[in-house]
Amino acid sequence: MSEEFSVSRDLIRQLVEGTIDDDNTERLLKLPRKDKDRFLNYIAVLQERVPWDDRILLRLGDKLYVVSKGAGRRETQCECGHSFGDYRENWKLKCRIRVRDTLERMAEVYDPAPAVPEAGWQEIREFFCPGCATQHAVEVVAPGYPVVFELLPDLDRFYRDYLGQPLADEAGDWYEDRSAQVTAHWKQAG
Repeated sequence: MSEEFSVSRDLIRQLVEGTIDDDNTERLLKLPRKDKDRFLNYIAVLQERVPWDDRILLRLGDKLYVVSKGAGRRETQCECGHSFGDYRENWKLKCRIRVRDTLERMAEVYDPAPAVPEAGWQEIREFFCPGCATQHAVEVVAPGYPVVFELLPDLDRFYRDYLGQPLADEAGDWYEDRSAQVTAHWKQAG
């Protein structure tokens, strides 16, 4: 069945929009593996939905992408167009952050009551885009715990080795966590 079923861009569009029917959903779930064209079609559908022309390289989450800005610049960018800068730096460090660290403030978002994190032992961090106020992430961590950098993709290897389409600006230093440079700058500025 999977060899007879083509995953069209229109079907991917329906999946992204949440309008796909049950039969096609089941067929997609039963396909043995994802093909390269499906990823490229998915990126094309996402590209159609954003108001800017920067090339989407990877979706990180709802309304959050790694994009190519040209001239050897890859950045994390919100759907609204706000850039969080170099994708090798933890984008959360450039967000508006709300910290919920009291029982009352945590209970505003956790229900039922037994599920509320324990104040003093944990805090809830909510990360918002400075451009449009979209909430991009939430962490429940111990107070003082470093901001979690969830994903640093090796885009060069993925595009070259899996998709067979090397990126024009491929370089050895793209897969390198540069978050410490952001916090070091804060130290120097402070």
